[in-house]
Amino acid sequence: MAEKHPALSMRPFLMFEGQAQAALDLYREVFPDSKPGPSIPHPDGNGLMLAELDIAGTRLLVSDSSVRHGFSFTPSSSLFVEFSGADALDFAFNRLSDSGQVLMPLGDYGFSPRFGWCNDRFGVSWQLNLAATA
Repeated sequence: MAEKHPALSMRPFLMFEGQAQAALDLYREVFPDSKPGPSIPHPDGNGLMLAELDIAGTRLLVSDSSVRHGFSFTPSSSLFVEFSGADALDFAFNRLSDSGQVLMPLGDYGFSPRFGWCNDRFGVSWQLNLAATA
């Protein structure tokens, strides 16, 4: 039987193809309280090898792949963000869905008084929800 070792941390990791910095810029605009972390450019100058952004207490890792691949993001994996106010939720949804794709428009779906699901222009899927206590 294998010895058990607890995981030290878990963070979402988003891999782009040359658009990591543009995505970080959008996410910092949408989430003004976000905190940038370390950023390491690729040695060849083609994008970011690794960068970090803290959004609502979750450290998001982003990278530009140095290898072209035949896949991208899918809505089956999404970032779920709860908001304490409808104005902030609406702003985030409108900015993230701009030039992206709306999967579920903002509305009351029974499980939440205000919820929306969209893919941003980079293909990253976002579920945005108004917290029950809001």
